[in-house]
Amino acid sequence: MKSGFISIVGRPNVGKSTLLNAILGEKIAITTDKPQTTRNSIRGIYTNLGQKDEDLQMVFIDTPGIHKPRNKLGGFMTETAIGTFKEVDAIIFITDDKLSAGPGDKYILELLKEVSTPKILVINKIDKVDPNMYREIYEEYDETGVFSQIIGTSATSGRNVEDVIRAAAGFMERGPMYFPEDMVTDHPERFIVSEIIREKLLLYLQDEVPHGVAIEIESYKETPKITRIGAVIYCEKKSHKGIIIGKDGRKLKGVGKSAREEIEALLGTKVFLQTWVKVKENWRDSDFALSNFGYKE
Repeated sequence: MKSGFISIVGRPNVGKSTLLNAILGEKIAITTDKPQTTRNSIRGIYTNLGQKDEDLQMVFIDTPGIHKPRNKLGGFMTETAIGTFKEVDAIIFITDDKLSAGPGDKYILELLKEVSTPKILVINKIDKVDPNMYREIYEEYDETGVFSQIIGTSATSGRNVEDVIRAAAGFMERGPMYFPEDMVTDHPERFIVSEIIREKLLLYLQDEVPHGVAIEIESYKETPKITRIGAVIYCEKKSHKGIIIGKDGRKLKGVGKSAREEIEALLGTKVFLQTWVKVKENWRDSDFALSNFGYKE
């Protein structure tokens, strides 16, 4: 068997989580059109056994978007992503724009130059880029000499995702089977549930309270017929609490209903979901709060 680990890195909102979900063929990482949706490293396990080629298991690590931190949470997220560079067998760097378009990709590229780990460039969202622009992006990155392979994809449609899988597999070496073949992530269900709730908040809140929310699963009780979940939504300001709840509680009810339906599909059981909103001011700059919410050791 060949096996190994691959890190997926890039600026916020370039499609890292969407690509991971496309590779696995199911959703394990939340996705929205808002930058910095991913806060933790999400590990997705791709296993292919009994095929003509050698058995294969690849563990893809979806990392938070690398950006200039504005608070301790942002610093944790960026450090998490950069920390994977030397611990994996290959790196997939995702972009959706020219290298000369801004400092974000240039900063990441300089970091990648410092490690000898093999690197694959994925130019995502090619369904939204005209051929001339794609060629310019391709040539700019190709001239750096950093990447062993450059692939254009549309992660949302699945276009050329198989090419990315094959490219990553080319860097895997003989090794153990790290996870059971039917396992697609090593994160516990409680973590995925909390992420689903946060995703729905990001979608329902639009730009009102974009990133100042955290989810804590206070209770999680499974029975043969129903799973009962109690979740606390933390925000940073009293005014944000009112926005999250909405007039007559309608916004929070909408978030809860949407989250519950997706959680039921995930767990394959009926779900009773209760949510509360509490204020914890400036939690994104609190070491204690970050640790309590699972963002720091």
